[in-house]
Amino acid sequence: MTLPTSPAVPPSSPDSSALAEARRLAPRVAARSEEIEAARRLPADLARELAEAGLFRLVIPKALGGPSLHPAQIIEVIETLARADGSTGWCVMIGALTAMSAAWMPEATARTLFGAPDTIVGGVAAPTGRAELVEGGYRVTGRWSWASGSQNCRWLTGGVVVTKDGAPRMIREGIPETRLLWFPIEDVTLHDTWHASGLCGTGSGDMEVRDIFVPADRSLSLLTDRPRVEDPLYALPPFGLLALGIPAVALGIARRAVDELTALAQQKKSPLTGRTIATRGAVQEAVAESEGTLRAARALLIDTVNTTFEAATHKEVTPRGRAELRLAYTHATRSAARVVDRMYEAAGGASVYRSSPLQRCFRDIHVATQHAMVAPATLETIGSVLLGAEANTAML
Repeated sequence: MTLPTSPAVPPSSPDSSALAEARRLAPRVAARSEEIEAARRLPADLARELAEAGLFRLVIPKALGGPSLHPAQIIEVIETLARADGSTGWCVMIGALTAMSAAWMPEATARTLFGAPDTIVGGVAAPTGRAELVEGGYRVTGRWSWASGSQNCRWLTGGVVVTKDGAPRMIREGIPETRLLWFPIEDVTLHDTWHASGLCGTGSGDMEVRDIFVPADRSLSLLTDRPRVEDPLYALPPFGLLALGIPAVALGIARRAVDELTALAQQKKSPLTGRTIATRGAVQEAVAESEGTLRAARALLIDTVNTTFEAATHKEVTPRGRAELRLAYTHATRSAARVVDRMYEAAGGASVYRSSPLQRCFRDIHVATQHAMVAPATLETIGSVLLGAEANTAML
């Protein structure tokens, strides 16, 4: 069973080539799931094939040779890959959305980092590094966890707190200046720390730099800087754009779980009745409810993304609009987890074996839900906005 195509993404759109490439490569990705899982990273040749297909360039500005896709199309591309393999969808999500930085950089710098059509980038936005302000740029030291897909990257970014003479620079009382700084892979040490319960093939180990110089034009702030490219895509809330792929990965994993349970239900038989479990009322109810949950969550996500994008074309995204966008992300991700749980339980003992894709879906989705952008705490901020209460909306 396939999900309906968003009416905002007509099949005749020239930008649909990215989705066609994702669909073309999906069977090959699925066939290598075990290999990806065992390697604990995306194989270099597969990453290169995905890059050559343009799947890491979904948000690159048109002026730099990218497609600058509509956000609903971005969701479909990532969802398609995550349905084939959750780790691959996650790595493409990280690489593609992190590349949004191209729209915030001086054009010459953006061309250096993102100009090559097969370049893969990644990194971690959390400001766990320190950047001392010096002439012409920064001296940077830091270590970041969850650097997904970093083994295949040419450039990596790390979030930092900016310091001057060793003390944090404050943009206002109690709020230090934070920025994203970009480093060539040669300046980065990758630590093999990714021994995780799920999304095992993402290679999300630690990355570290020690006292390296980063020129000022390789830095940006999503909180205080404005994009240099005029395009509705970059008029979306910056963190809303950065987090766009997380619910897409979750929905793809959940759809795979429904696919797997549906196929299993036609084959697995009850030892008591000899009939397939597709005839069991509990399994039928689980599939029906999960189908409704998944489609409803996806419909809310696509509708909210389309509404926000339309507002962005007129530069009219309100705080409530930003909150509703994040609500759609969190709701889709956590709804997807409930769907996977139902499919895992409905399969019974068959789902616990390493040979069952359902156990991987179960492990992968429960790692995806741990991302800070869709964690339960986001609902507190969202609820505060919807209630008209005071809230810190900077990360929305």
